[in-house]
Amino acid sequence: MKYVCRICGYIYDEEKEGVAFAELPAEWKCLLCGAPKSEFGAEATGTPKAAAPKKSVGKKPVDRTAVKESFVKLSPGQMAAVCSNLARGSEKQYKAEEQALFLQLAEYFSAIAPAVNDATVEKLSEDLQRDVNGYGAMRAVADEAKDRGAARVCVWGEKVTRMLSSLLQRYLKEGEAMLADTEIWICTVCGFVYIGAKPPELCPVCKVPAWKFEKIPVRSVV
Repeated sequence: MKYVCRICGYIYDEEKEGVAFAELPAEWKCLLCGAPKSEFGAEATGTPKAAAPKKSVGKKPVDRTAVKESFVKLSPGQMAAVCSNLARGSEKQYKAEEQALFLQLAEYFSAIAPAVNDATVEKLSEDLQRDVNGYGAMRAVADEAKDRGAARVCVWGEKVTRMLSSLLQRYLKEGEAMLADTEIWICTVCGFVYIGAKPPELCPVCKVPAWKFEKIPVRSVV
């Protein structure tokens, strides 16, 4: 039996390793990205390919009422995150002017964002797990629309969110000891977070080289 890491795709082959996956200790982690054992799933075998969606003839008229009703009002904090991400995207496309404007917007929304009263590690862990559970539906919409960009965002986003969720679960169990004598690294391209003495040679999610990682100062969480 083979087991696959849902974050980086690393395959644990029981036949080659000589040890059943179930017999691995609970603290065992992915050899590539450091994800916990719980992020592995049995490799699917003989799964039939999904039938290709039927092509529609012509264009369907846009239901503007339905589109308007689907709008969601974002909080200042959410807007700050959106603008920050857009600034990073502009940077990757060498659009300095757009990057500067999005950074100004991010700073503005950050300044007016109200304080979060329930900003605990436990609450953040719950929110991340909720986000992980929601990626399946988002990916289905992206696939149906044949939006490759949105599909890639869903793939990367789910992997990164899964890793963040697993790291928080580990922190809740180990506390500050988890961060002792180690470093925290973040991929500047996809946001993948890695804990170790040095960053991985390749990002387990987006495959960029180690120099694309930035070291984040380790601070105590109150």
